[in-house]
Amino acid sequence: MKKLVAFVAAAALLGGATSARAELVDKVAAVVNRDVIALSEVQQRAAPEVSRLNDPDPRKRAEMRAQLMKTALDTLIGEKLMESEITEMGISATEGEVDELVNDVRRQNNITDPAQFEQVLAAEGLTMKAYREMLRKRILRDRLLRMKVGPKVKVTEEDLKAAYNQYARVESEDSEVHARHILVQVDPKATEEQVAAARKKAEGIAQEARREGMDFASLARARSEGPSAQDGGDLGWFKRGVMVAAFEKVAFNLKEGEVSEPVRTNFGWHILKVEERRSVAATSYDEMRPKLENKLLQEKTDKFLDQYVQELRQKANVEVKM
Repeated sequence: MKKLVAFVAAAALLGGATSARAELVDKVAAVVNRDVIALSEVQQRAAPEVSRLNDPDPRKRAEMRAQLMKTALDTLIGEKLMESEITEMGISATEGEVDELVNDVRRQNNITDPAQFEQVLAAEGLTMKAYREMLRKRILRDRLLRMKVGPKVKVTEEDLKAAYNQYARVESEDSEVHARHILVQVDPKATEEQVAAARKKAEGIAQEARREGMDFASLARARSEGPSAQDGGDLGWFKRGVMVAAFEKVAFNLKEGEVSEPVRTNFGWHILKVEERRSVAATSYDEMRPKLENKLLQEKTDKFLDQYVQELRQKANVEVKM
C-alpha cells in the first residue's frame, strides 16, 4: 500500500487542495492574477513535512516551519500559473485517460476491488472524485511540461559518464551498514501532545538500550511496535538511498555498536543501533546507466521547470500576503 500512499502524496503535490474546500473565513495567502490561494491550502500542502519536524529548539523548528510554508506557497503559485497556461493553450484530458491512470495505480497496489480502492483513498482524506481531479491535473501538467520543458531536457553520454565517475568515487569511499531499530508508533493524525509523549517513551527506550550488557535485539522484541520486532528489529544490510532520508542520515553517522537518539519518520520514533559496517564495491556502468539517466533527466527537468515557472511569474500579477 506504500506505493499508493506515495502516489497520493505526489498527486497532492501536483493537484493541491482545492480552494472550494477552504472556509470563507480563510486568510488569503496569495493572489495569482484573479485566483486566490487560501492559507488553509498552504497549510495542508506543507502538513506532511511540518509533521516530521523534530528539532528540540522551538526557534529553529519555527524557522523550518516558515520555510516549508514558503516552499508550499511557491509550489501552489506555480501550479496556478501553469493551470492558466493549460487553459490558454486548450490542453485537455479525456475521462478514459484518467480511468487508465486510476487503473494503473490500482494494479501497482494489487487492488482489484474498486470499493476497496475508494476505502484506501478515504483513509487518506480523499474522495474518488477529488482523486480523479488530481490525476486529471497531473496529465494536463505533464503535457504542458512536455511541450514547454521537454525539448530542452537532454542527457548526453558525456553527462552519464561524468555522473558515473562521481558515483563510483563516492561509492568507493562509502559503506553499507547492518542496523536494527525499535519503533514507537505515532498515528499520522496524532496531536502535538501525543507526538511528544511518544518521543519521551522513545527516549526512555534509548537510555535502556545503552545500558551495559543490554541486548538490543531482545529489547526490540519486547518493546518495538514495528513489524520487524519479531526479528529483533533487524533491518539487514543497506546502502545509502534505500531508507527514509532522516533515518538514513542517522544510520550512516553512527559508529558500530552506537545507539541513536529517537529519529522521527512518518511511522513514528525510531531508536537505531548500527551492528556492523562494511565497504561496498561500485556497481558497473552498464547496470547503473538507466538509473543515472533517469536521475539526470529528473534533475534537468526540475531545473528547466523552475525557470519556466519563474518566467510565468514575471509575466503574471502575483501578490503574496502570507
